[in-house]
Amino acid sequence: MKRGKKWRSMVEKVDREKIYEIEEAVKLVKETSYTKFEGTVEASIKVNYKSLQNIRGIISLPNGTGKEVRVLVFCREDKQAAAKEAGADYVGGIELVEKIQQESWTDFDACVATPDMMKDVGKLGPILGRKGLMPKPKAGTVTPDVATAVQKLKAGQMEYKPDKTGVIHLRVGKTGFDDVKLAENVKALYGALMRDKPADAKGDFLKSFCISPTMGPGIKLNMRSLG
Repeated sequence: MKRGKKWRSMVEKVDREKIYEIEEAVKLVKETSYTKFEGTVEASIKVNYKSLQNIRGIISLPNGTGKEVRVLVFCREDKQAAAKEAGADYVGGIELVEKIQQESWTDFDACVATPDMMKDVGKLGPILGRKGLMPKPKAGTVTPDVATAVQKLKAGQMEYKPDKTGVIHLRVGKTGFDDVKLAENVKALYGALMRDKPADAKGDFLKSFCISPTMGPGIKLNMRSLG
């Protein structure tokens, strides 16, 4: 794919053969972002494990992702006030299920549901499932404590899993973040992945760890600087 002059000028700032320490990398990822808006910083981590379907978990970054998360909550009337007070953007019961069924409406980033709503919410699998929005008990998004779930999602809690090539892609902040906070988020992600490492994983569980801006080159990290 042909790249423009801005891309090429940013690539020249990155030594493609070098493995960067985290402190240098966060400065460079901000310097090589060339969007007119505040860009997102994404981590791309290559996993070295044969059963990719077993690599998944939940991560909460200490400084959030910088992204405003729109949360929808499916619950009965007795839980709706608590959900709204916690910051949920959309709250309702069967009427929200019907809206999504009829309109294929998915103008939100995360869903929470109480267990007693899942019989109805389960009907939305074809719509919510393909967008990764289906509430799940393991992700903490099927729970009677909707307020806590909403607060965690608003604070940046994310579910991670590798794609078919074994790479995990996750937001770790914005280019406008303070260097220290951005580095803290990257280290927190690395720490969570290593804590969740399967017991039978052999050799180097993580083969590579890179960060990149929305528009800009990837920067390889020295993982020893993340521990």
